[in-house]
Amino acid sequence: MRGAGDDDIEAYLAEPLDGSPAGGVVVIHHMPGYDESTKEITRRFAAHGYLAVCPNLYSREAPGASPGDAAALARARGGVPDDRLVGDVDAAVRLLRSSPSSNGKVAVIGFCSGGRQAFLAACSLDLDAAVDCYGAYVVATPPEDSVLRGVRPIVDLAGRLSCPLLGLFGDDDRMPSPAEVAALAAALTEHGRTFEFHSFPAAGHAFLATDRDAYRPAAARAAWPRIWTFLRAHLTG
Repeated sequence: MRGAGDDDIEAYLAEPLDGSPAGGVVVIHHMPGYDESTKEITRRFAAHGYLAVCPNLYSREAPGASPGDAAALARARGGVPDDRLVGDVDAAVRLLRSSPSSNGKVAVIGFCSGGRQAFLAACSLDLDAAVDCYGAYVVATPPEDSVLRGVRPIVDLAGRLSCPLLGLFGDDDRMPSPAEVAALAAALTEHGRTFEFHSFPAAGHAFLATDRDAYRPAAARAAWPRIWTFLRAHLTG
């Protein structure tokens, strides 16, 4: 697909088989990259009746490289610049809306670093819904060696949230911590934005990642039904 700057980037597309009008979901991968587990998540959305696409945010850094190598190179360069991320997600949104089976509605969901990026996209683009799965550095200041240094979405962007937001967090997480989640909720309330946050006990960062030691089945079983209910409410029709 064509991404920010009209660059050719790789993306993984999954579609329902019946061809009936459907909402779309842009899946933003976690920091470990455009890997098999993220593609499985993308297929899960299609199995539930949504058009889904996951752009490879590291396509430019390491075209054709393994997810681990590409992620390492991207991290060494300080991460993905916010403006490029927004451009790539915008292109993915337009790709989904151009599908003959699209109903015109599109959400974004992101995991880990992708959770922050989902929030950023929802504050920068015209979307119908957004899901932030344990996104760090929405409230806290990014590290000095990051291309994101000095950018705090809670300060700069919270008032521009364009759509309802679902946030899924772990009580044992420290990036973001429960205090940061509470601060984000307070900021969104102050700006009159529509959101719902859920925090799960005995769960830390990446509790939805089935291929990682951080996976917490009980929290995941509670979180996924909330995702389906939320998307059904905002992407139907």
